[in-house]
Amino acid sequence: MVRHIVMWRFKEGEQENMLVFRDRLLALKGQIPEIREMEVGININPSDRSYDAVLVSTFDSMEALRAYSTNPLHVAVSDFCKSIRTESASCDYEF
Repeated sequence: MVRHIVMWRFKEGEQENMLVFRDRLLALKGQIPEIREMEVGININPSDRSYDAVLVSTFDSMEALRAYSTNPLHVAVSDFCKSIRTESASCDYEF
């Protein structure tokens, strides 16, 4: 199994679009079969060193994660995110 974690910081004034992004990302769970688990959270304790939102998702393998990453539905959501974020960080690990 592979855990895929991504965190984002969003541009000032993009709070509504951040929620739209969250909803679009969560909707992928029913549309992309490689997703085993998916959780998206908005930070409730912001600070200078924290991120605004996080994705924690699970896949059967790195191949499944790559299939998810290149799926056109995911690419569209990712492109939307890139237009409203300032930065992101990710980590993938096996467990």
